[in-house]
Amino acid sequence: MELALSVILVLMILGALFAIHAKDLLSAVISCSIVGYGLVICFLLLKAPDLAIVQIVVETITLVIMVAVVLDSTRQEPFTRPDPQGWVNIAAAIIIVVVLFFFLKVASGSLDHFGRGTLRMAQHYIEGAAAKTGSANLVTGVIFDFRGYDTLGEATVLVTAVLGTLAILRIKGKK
Repeated sequence: MELALSVILVLMILGALFAIHAKDLLSAVISCSIVGYGLVICFLLLKAPDLAIVQIVVETITLVIMVAVVLDSTRQEPFTRPDPQGWVNIAAAIIIVVVLFFFLKVASGSLDHFGRGTLRMAQHYIEGAAAKTGSANLVTGVIFDFRGYDTLGEATVLVTAVLGTLAILRIKGKK
């Protein structure tokens, strides 16, 4: 799993670097979405499907809006002179990648081995959660009683993304 996360993180970094240096704005928007969709895959690998669902909805809505804006305007960035110290940017990017991999290795060393989970947090939920919440279903009790604010936050992000999209589409439709 660590290898898969490392590869995905490298692709996300490369996508972000390409988005910064792309001359075609549509290519920059699409390569920037590599970061968001890569994050979805990371969330799925880390067993956080609720975060993955929120991220994929927000990333898709953002991608649609950005592509619509780029297609409605000019696609080419105005000419800029090449940076005479381009090697400094490349060296800085390599240093950042090495530092990120170092911290990834340190952080992944503290995780449980793949397939072996600890119950230090889940044990409280499993023992008597149905009786504490009054719910017939353990999952429903945990989601709405113990993690209610988390669920409310995720729902708020989704509703805000949808309302923002509807507002932008309505403004464009009135012109």
